[in-house]
Amino acid sequence: QVQLVESGGGLVQAGGSLRLSCAASGRTFASYTMGWFRQAPGKEREFVGAITWSFGHRYYADSVKGRFTISRVNAKNTVNLQMNNLKPEDTAVYYCAASQNRDSGLEYSNLYQFWGQGTQVTVSS
Repeated sequence: QVQLVESGGGLVQAGGSLRLSCAASGRTFASYTMGWFRQAPGKEREFVGAITWSFGHRYYADSVKGRFTISRVNAKNTVNLQMNNLKPEDTAVYYCAASQNRDSGLEYSNLYQFWGQGTQVTVSS
C-alpha cells in the first residue's frame, strides 16, 4: 500500500511558477512509476506527465512540454512537478499517482493503483 500526499498548490498569475510535491509512504517507492494528472471543472482527468521507476525516463503531455518538469528523489520518497510559464488553462486540481513497475501506458489513469487527494492550482490572467 502506498499513500500519496500532494502539496504546493496555490494561486499564481499567468507567467508565474509553482512547484508541486508529492510525498509517498512505504519502502518500495523506487519501484513505482509516478504520474501527475489534473482535472479542471467540468472536464475529464488528463495526463500531465510521468517519470518511470526503471530509468527515470520522463514523459509529458504536449500541452505542458517545455514548461513543466518532473523529478524524483527516491531517497526521500518524493516526486516533484515544477511548473513554469503557467497559463490560465493550467488551472485544475493536480493529482499524483503511482503505478508499480510500469514502463508503458503512462498516460492512462486507470493503470495507476494509488492516488493522492489532489492540490488546487489556480492561474489568474
